[in-house]
Amino acid sequence: MSPRAVVVGPPGSGKSTVGPLLAAALGVSFRDTDDDIVARAGRAISDIFADDGEPAFRAIEEEAVATALAEHDGVLSLGGGAPLTPGTRARLQDHTVVFLNVGLAAGVQRTGMSSARPLLAGINPRATFKALLDQRLPVYREVATVEIETDKRTPEEVVAAAVAALEPDRVREP
Repeated sequence: MSPRAVVVGPPGSGKSTVGPLLAAALGVSFRDTDDDIVARAGRAISDIFADDGEPAFRAIEEEAVATALAEHDGVLSLGGGAPLTPGTRARLQDHTVVFLNVGLAAGVQRTGMSSARPLLAGINPRATFKALLDQRLPVYREVATVEIETDKRTPEEVVAAAVAALEPDRVREP
């Protein structure tokens, strides 16, 4: 079993919005590893970060990704930092990975000051988001099969671009 597509990208790229829409367009189910982690741990991701630290969270996340890649055959969305783990990058090599790319301005606007995003909390969210993009962009591109710019697109336009990339021979209705 293998996911039809694995969706990756930074916070604010649209993984949680686009993922379910892409799954519906492809006629498959949707799964989010962040949801798996919360269900397994019985607490919010921000609480895991605060109580146990990022390394402990990344270990839980890597295990959740490995399980989901083995069990799920639909669209799978990964947390924004999941591809940073070498084991996860290695596991993604045999999968179709859709990278939802978001620029600095759009990413900051979309994420705001969300306390649900522990790595973006702080005094200067814009600088924090820029540092996150600088660190992660090469990693996302390393694992990506398809890259889709999301800044000036609606979720439906992003899904259409993803479907076109994943199923180029798909018959489109006028």
